[in-house]
Amino acid sequence: MNTFFDAVFFDMDGLLVDSEPEWLKSESEITAAYGYQWKPEDQVACLGGPLSRVGQYMHEKCNQAEDPEFFTQKLIEVQSEKMRSHTPFMPGAFELLKDLQSNGVKTGLVSASPRIIVDAVLENVGRDLFPFSISSDDVEQTKPHPDAYLKAAQLTQSNIEHCLIFEDSLTGVGAAMSSGGWLVAVPHLVTVQESSRVRVIKSLEQLNYKKLQALFVDFSLAI
Repeated sequence: MNTFFDAVFFDMDGLLVDSEPEWLKSESEITAAYGYQWKPEDQVACLGGPLSRVGQYMHEKCNQAEDPEFFTQKLIEVQSEKMRSHTPFMPGAFELLKDLQSNGVKTGLVSASPRIIVDAVLENVGRDLFPFSISSDDVEQTKPHPDAYLKAAQLTQSNIEHCLIFEDSLTGVGAAMSSGGWLVAVPHLVTVQESSRVRVIKSLEQLNYKKLQALFVDFSLAI
């Protein structure tokens, strides 16, 4: 009988690392060049990507001055440069990850960001932090589609329905829920509703291996 999740998967931006302030700076810098002042509601609308959607959004807000692909690629370029020099962990993220790994739990990094940004973050926080990482370039359809989490389950030889996923955005939550995995949401600027397979917390600082053992039992009893 299982006593813990088959594997645990972490989203990157806003969940593992505190990159949202850098995304805000990048988005603001790019759109300012076209006379548009990026607002808090713009950041919320674009939270979690995918970046093609953000590029389309910028295209519309900047009076179609450049095509959506231009804005997407410009954002990737600017943000990857920022991530190489400034990627602090979210509170409790590093400690939780290391606690899980020290207890033999299979882990993976699953991001909606392109490979160049994922690698920029890993260059800063440590390439050996996770056994593997999945970017938007590694799947046919990125979040909110479930492909990346299904691939993570395959890589760890796990049943996705027995895996735990950590997410912070509605895009990521959608991907996690449609994958069939269990979800712990740490919402950033959005609201997530709890259900039989979803729990909501304020910070990863609230969790450790033993608390997730209890959560596994709680989830198991709920279905």
